[in-house]
Amino acid sequence: MAAARKRFGQHFLHDPAVLERIVRAIEPRAADHFIEVGPGRGALTARLLAAPLATLDAVEIDRDLAAHLVATLARDARLRVHTADALELDLAAFAGRYGGRMRIVGNLPYNISTPLLFHLINQSEALEDLHVMLQREVVARIVAQPGSAAYGRLTVMLAPRVRAERLFDIGPGAFQPPPKVWSSFLHLSVLAAPAFAVRPAYASVVATAFSHRRKTLRNALRPLLSAAQIERCGVDPGARPGTLTPLEFNALAGAVAGPGAAQSPSEPVIG
Repeated sequence: MAAARKRFGQHFLHDPAVLERIVRAIEPRAADHFIEVGPGRGALTARLLAAPLATLDAVEIDRDLAAHLVATLARDARLRVHTADALELDLAAFAGRYGGRMRIVGNLPYNISTPLLFHLINQSEALEDLHVMLQREVVARIVAQPGSAAYGRLTVMLAPRVRAERLFDIGPGAFQPPPKVWSSFLHLSVLAAPAFAVRPAYASVVATAFSHRRKTLRNALRPLLSAAQIERCGVDPGARPGTLTPLEFNALAGAVAGPGAAQSPSEPVIG
């Protein structure tokens, strides 16, 4: 069996009870087309193939592990194994091949989890949902509410495209080798239409604000907006970034971009 490689951030899920709980949460259906990111040794892959689904594309960057998956599971005609970097996934190509939106499942490498989420959600037109394991603190940030300590850029950037639900936590002992942190299993359901028409400056406003999250908006957004402009958006210039809703950030972005410059739903909202 291939050993875990630190450069890929590998921690292989092996606990049978956790694996079964994950499959129950995913609820595979006979018409579903799945992409599994980071299948590793194939513990979850095998359980998914035991469930009703149409296709399963396993994307594994480690050549040895990909070869192991081919040798042990590729007799199932529904499975395709790809030796590839998930950060380069073209979801539209998969959706076009199968004629339907994709479902993502996987234990995302913690060292690239945020950029990988951004990459996948930026292709939300080709996605139905994501069921992923992430570091518990990252999931806490994704599902956080305005005013909480965990609320931040990640929360706000995902909000226009997905509805997030934290399903359950997973202890280090469920993995081999055990990570130093707890994990959480997260469901991201892609919205049928964006929650609001995202302004072109949305990502810039959010990034600028949270790079100075302890400052007031008056000071944090000084490179982009004056206090008077912030107030005209119905937002208190004396508020801290962590107290604003995604809609309020979008209003501020509208002031930067100019009136009527809404971004079309087909354009990426995450930067």
